[in-house]
Amino acid sequence: MAVVEPERRDRVALATVVFTVLFAQVLLYPGVPQLVASFGGSGPLDAGTWFLAAEFAGFVLFAGAWGALSDATDRRRPFIAAGAVGGGLAYALLAALPTVPFWVVLVVRFVEGAFTIGAFSLGIATLMDLSGGNGRNMGAAGIAIGLGTGLGAPVGGQLYGVGDRVPLFVAAALMLGVGVASLRLRDPGGTSRSGRPGPLGALLTVRDRPSLLVPFAFGFADRFTAGFFALVGVAYFQAKFGLGAGATGLLLGAFFLPFALLQYPLGVLSDRIGRVGPVAAGSFAYGGVIVGVAYAPTPAVTAVVMGLVGAFGALCAPATLALVNDLAEPEGRGTATGGFNVVGSLGFLAGVVGGGLLAAGLGYRTAFLVAGGAEILLAVALLPALVRLDAERVATFASE
Repeated sequence: MAVVEPERRDRVALATVVFTVLFAQVLLYPGVPQLVASFGGSGPLDAGTWFLAAEFAGFVLFAGAWGALSDATDRRRPFIAAGAVGGGLAYALLAALPTVPFWVVLVVRFVEGAFTIGAFSLGIATLMDLSGGNGRNMGAAGIAIGLGTGLGAPVGGQLYGVGDRVPLFVAAALMLGVGVASLRLRDPGGTSRSGRPGPLGALLTVRDRPSLLVPFAFGFADRFTAGFFALVGVAYFQAKFGLGAGATGLLLGAFFLPFALLQYPLGVLSDRIGRVGPVAAGSFAYGGVIVGVAYAPTPAVTAVVMGLVGAFGALCAPATLALVNDLAEPEGRGTATGGFNVVGSLGFLAGVVGGGLLAAGLGYRTAFLVAGGAEILLAVALLPALVRLDAERVATFASE
């Protein structure tokens, strides 16, 4: 019990870090068009694309660096705290910016992304270091991600009703608070000595473990859809149904709440039955219901379909994260997680930029068809590779 209780406390604390990072991030999504307008940006797709892309450019360039630094020093805690505090200060600066050229806003947004990815990626990597089953630990990460995004969207929508920059002030306070609290985390020790620097080094983990390409590919596709909904989904809901930020946040929440609530039990399920079924079946169904969003005739029907998107996303997401842990060397988990987040962030960027271009050039319905169809094609194409994977089974509830 003396060992189990600290592990449980650490799991809760680390999940709280992950939750806070995502909650703060998604607070902004329902009102991105209004927010960028308050900074002088123009066009819900054009300025919104740049605003979202700047943060994820920071994610891409620094996710691997944080992981490699943590692996090389065999420390997690100080870097989690530094990432959260740095991100909180950047959010605060954004909230307080006077009228400045829009490129200044994008630079601060980039810096915010460079810091917050440290807290997020290393929070997940430290969860991987814990015992108790990869599916359970990644399920804890998944439910934190899902709850953060699920609650962030509707709460952010309501905060925009108070003021366009109120979500930024709230995000800053939360990030600074969790950064200070992170100093009390235990360092697991024995995490790594790999020290690959930068995003390229993180991606090169596949040179040692080529099988990591499989979860990396699914991570790219899953985050592509997240980026797609963050920009195109918000613009589509507001254009088709005439919704404001508050109602848009509720629609996004219809996806994220089931996505959150089902992450933990479905992560444990993947411990019991393996990763192949949840990843393949979940991704295939996930793509299908994304296409269905474009054909939903009313906000109520759209909310139901978005709930299905969340449920099927919850089936594949924790299993994909757990598969990274199954395949990575123990001494390189931080770097492997950084690589996964680099690929995921590239996927988000592709979803924002590519989705915006598709919606602007070919219309919203075509954009949804491409986003959902790509997920389906990936599940079909990678099914043989998934079946060939010989990842070891991890501990389950029943065996503990």
